Amino acid sequence: MFRIQAGYKGEVEVGVSPDEARIFFSEPRNFVETMPGVESIEAQADGTRLWTIRADVPMMGAMRQVFPVRLTEDTDKLVEWSPANVEQGNLLRYAAHFTTLEEKRTRVRVEQTVEIRRTDAKELHTFAGWVGEERISREMQKGVTAMMNSFMRRVQSKLGG
Repeated sequence: MFRIQAGYKGEVEVGVSPDEARIFFSEPRNFVETMPGVESIEAQADGTRLWTIRADVPMMGAMRQVFPVRLTEDTDKLVEWSPANVEQGNLLRYAAHFTTLEEKRTRVRVEQTVEIRRTDAKELHTFAGWVGEERISREMQKGVTAMMNSFMRRVQSKLGG
């Protein structure tokens, strides 16, 4: 099995109520507008969403992957998207946790994990086996960190910091 993975954990304080923050982090359009690399999020008839994400990987060039996800939690304190039940190749988990600081001040802790699995490296890219899991994962980690840091700055700017 050829497997590459990356993750992110971070938090941001925003100048809106927890409910307003939850609404923002529940709306897929906000990810497309504020998260670099997210090209589209399309709703499917079965309730899943297809997140299309583009990333540049050194020595392999631009890669575009589609991550089928489903909403697994939508409460006052947590919004979570997880891999669709049948998905085994492109796994994305995204969670936003909300903590009230004041009436119009909320701490949002965001966690995201990305894993791409293939039976053979060539299924991902002709050069993937040559480059190797570890190196691609390291580069993907850098990309995910940059993407999420930019997203968090944009969220803070949009919702007030």
